[in-house]
Amino acid sequence: MNSISANLNIMIKTCEKVSKILIRDFGEIEKLQVSKKGPKDFVTNSDIKTEKFIIQELRKARPNYSIVSEENGVENNKDLNNTWIIDPIDGTVNFLHGIPHFAISVALRSNNEIVSGLIYDPIKDEMFYAEKDKGSFLNNQRIRVSKRNNLEDCLIATSGKINNDYDFNTRKSGCAALDLAYVACGRLDGYFQKKLNIWDIAAGIVIVKEAGGVTNDIDIFNQKINKIIATSNHISSKLKEKLDNF
Repeated sequence: MNSISANLNIMIKTCEKVSKILIRDFGEIEKLQVSKKGPKDFVTNSDIKTEKFIIQELRKARPNYSIVSEENGVENNKDLNNTWIIDPIDGTVNFLHGIPHFAISVALRSNNEIVSGLIYDPIKDEMFYAEKDKGSFLNNQRIRVSKRNNLEDCLIATSGKINNDYDFNTRKSGCAALDLAYVACGRLDGYFQKKLNIWDIAAGIVIVKEAGGVTNDIDIFNQKINKIIATSNHISSKLKEKLDNF
């Protein structure tokens, strides 16, 4: 493994541990699909259980760090300059329907920036991570954004409404964290969406940037994010022009 900080190592170990819970729970979804009650309540419980485990592990290692998470909300502790930002299951609708495309997302905001981010797809065993000024990686291999520069040849992801007038290819995967991770490794050329939460994209921001990509300006202290546009440098201005009214 490339040289990583103690904090990123904590994030990795935590996600590896909690993934066993998610993989087991995901295996139960197929049975619940045909039950009278259905899997929705089960998924909600899995979300809460996963988040609780992540918080416990991170708190054990860094008891003074503050926390922002999907289910637990804001927890201000002694150290307000360092905050974990957690999404236990990004892509819960996919999880709910037994679609193996979801991820655990954990980021560390230090002072005024996201300095570490990790997105882990437990089903495919793909771990994307990055630290400020250290590059982005997928399972220990360095990753970089796509070099494609013709929008017509690009594949752009979104979870919002798709305008049929766009002259580029679009896809909806249902998982913002993995969409951003895929931009970072060049599988996707860009990603845009409105009305997200900070835990959906915090890890992805640093992973995209450290892979050579760019995003629009995002207020990382605001839980509600108006919009995000993440791309490679090669198509950034072109895509933003197309999304002028987005």
